[in-house]
Formats: sequence, C-alpha cells, structure tokens
Amino acid sequence: NILNLSEVEGIVSSDTRSDVKIISKNAEYNYSNQNSKFYNDVVITYDEIIIKCDNLDLNINENIAVCYNNVTVQDKKSFMKAKKITLNILTKDISINAEDKIDITAN
Repeated sequence: NILNLSEVEGIVSSDTRSDVKIISKNAEYNYSNQNSKFYNDVVITYDEIIIKCDNLDLNINENIAVCYNNVTVQDKKSFMKAKKITLNILTKDISINAEDKIDITAN
C-alpha cells in the first residue's frame, strides 16, 4: 500500500482557498489512507509564504501537515526558525511547537 516516490511535486487544492504546493526529493504515499510523508529538501509554498523543512507528514483526512526538523517559515516581512510546526492545509493557520525555541527575524 506504500508507494515510494522521488523528485516529488504535489498540489493540495481547494475551491475556496489558494493552493498549497509541496516539493521534495522523496516521499512515501499510502494508497489506503492517502497520507504522505515527504522528506529531503521539503518546500511548501502558498500565499507568498515559503516553508522549508527536512520532513513533512501530510494527513489528508485531518487536513493537517506537520513540518519538522530544520523548519523555516518566510514571508515578505519575517523569517522564522522552529523545530516543528503544524499547518492546517484548509485554513492555512500555523501552530508552532511552543516547547521548542523559536527564532523570528523581521525583514
């Protein structure tokens, strides 16, 4: 039920919100539940926001993407580093793991 992929590019689309684009060198796609694990140079882009990380677990049923290991989030005004963030792929809300150190720099 697991498909191993390389040089991956995917889009999570919505009728009411902007698309979320995901790129990585590798991924595992689970046929049975449609969840994916992206790894190696993961880049997520939407609404002029760029998230980079080593790992991304995408849970389609819960509309949640968990980014972890060397996470950065950049937009026009700021640059943030964190160990782990959770992205709601429908609302685009980001939750930051509050137990870890967060570095934010204003542009």
